[in-house]
Amino acid sequence: MSATIRTTNPATGQPLAEYEAWDAVRIEAAVERAHAAARAWARVPVAERAARVGHLATVLREHKETLAHLAVTEMGKPVGEAEGEVSKSALTAEYYAEHGPGILADEHVDIDGAEAWVAHEPIGLVLAVMPWNFPVWQVMRFAVPSLVAGNGILLKHASNVTGSALALQELFGEAGFPEHLVTTLVVADAEVPEAIARLIEDDRVAAVTLTGSNRAGAAVGSAAGRAAKKSVLELGSSDAFVVLDDADAEVAAAAAVKARFTNSGQSCVCAKRFIVAAPVADGFTAAFVAAVEALRVGDPQERDTQVGPLARDDLRAAIQRQVEESVAAGARLLTGGKPLPGDGYFYRPTVLTDTGPGMPAFDEETFGPLAAITVAQDVARSGPPREKQADGGRMRCKGWGRFVAASELRRKGAACLAHVAARVVHGQDDRRRAGHGMVHSRHQSLDELPGRCITERVDEHSIQFFGFVRSG
Repeated sequence: MSATIRTTNPATGQPLAEYEAWDAVRIEAAVERAHAAARAWARVPVAERAARVGHLATVLREHKETLAHLAVTEMGKPVGEAEGEVSKSALTAEYYAEHGPGILADEHVDIDGAEAWVAHEPIGLVLAVMPWNFPVWQVMRFAVPSLVAGNGILLKHASNVTGSALALQELFGEAGFPEHLVTTLVVADAEVPEAIARLIEDDRVAAVTLTGSNRAGAAVGSAAGRAAKKSVLELGSSDAFVVLDDADAEVAAAAAVKARFTNSGQSCVCAKRFIVAAPVADGFTAAFVAAVEALRVGDPQERDTQVGPLARDDLRAAIQRQVEESVAAGARLLTGGKPLPGDGYFYRPTVLTDTGPGMPAFDEETFGPLAAITVAQDVARSGPPREKQADGGRMRCKGWGRFVAASELRRKGAACLAHVAARVVHGQDDRRRAGHGMVHSRHQSLDELPGRCITERVDEHSIQFFGFVRSG
């Protein structure tokens, strides 16, 4: 007897839909069809592939309300953010429709005595294991460039967004892509580890990409390693937002609230830890707490809602544990700190202060509406030691000269400037558990590069860092 996947509306706790999970025979048939479709697609000229992606942008916009409604009801995303996610996906499709052929064009290489060039060729079927928190964007950001490159796609989406996954498969068909080129696999949660391992070993699958937990990444990465296949892993994070002593505390606090509570705090690139220089800590904290308490929590279908429910009840329980254990270890609760009464998986937007190493709110990824403030007497010495860093972060201060100095500070080992596009977890060498590989890049993997960090000026008050840094 086949297992059943049930989706639930996190705003109400009520069931949404049921889907029959696939057994091994049905998965095998789907892989065989997808493999044949990918081989045929690889022979389609790149200009034609790009044109299909351009039409995909149009179809995405036509179905924006439908896709957004699925995200709202399946994982609780506020409707405005859900619509924005679809629009962002359409823009990405337009970008690759225009620039994809140029990116994939042959590159001449100057070699004395020989004519040489680099050619980009399709690799075949790409297996994608995707998370629920951005049910449209997480798929489109890898699928669009993969399709332009001439590859096929096997999508294993998170089970709580199965409706979104199936809708996206239909969307690709409506946009003119061949049948079976993009295939959604409907697999029961208990069967996922075995099914994914089996697919990675399958000779018809050329590569795998995963966005998810460090545990899932370790399993997928090890399976890909055994099969000697390329993989891209985007794993957990604990991003830091740094406020230096010359920052405007109120401006910084307003930016910090947006940085933390996007997607109800359920994003790997949300700022999670706020490391604040002591001279501005009181002003920043007061403004930050006031703004957090003013956030509108409620029905994600309402357009004035800023924070919706957590996607699942177990995720809410995890946030509660992190709060309780951090307070027991010495953190102070400034606001929130408990679930909201009533139906659904809502949690009060929460701020802790006096946090530091040894507390879950500081050491672990907090995937929900929880912010941890650390007051730093010396910003350059705040946070974990250098060997435990993942890279990336946001900083607020005044003046471009100050930005340059801050960037130099980071290069010298300011541990607090960490974690926007990379990840941190427990362990002696956490920065290496951020995952590997790059999406939307000419480079296969940052691990193939020497030490590299990208510094970007966001606005007149902010810079952010992202990338990986090698030491030793």
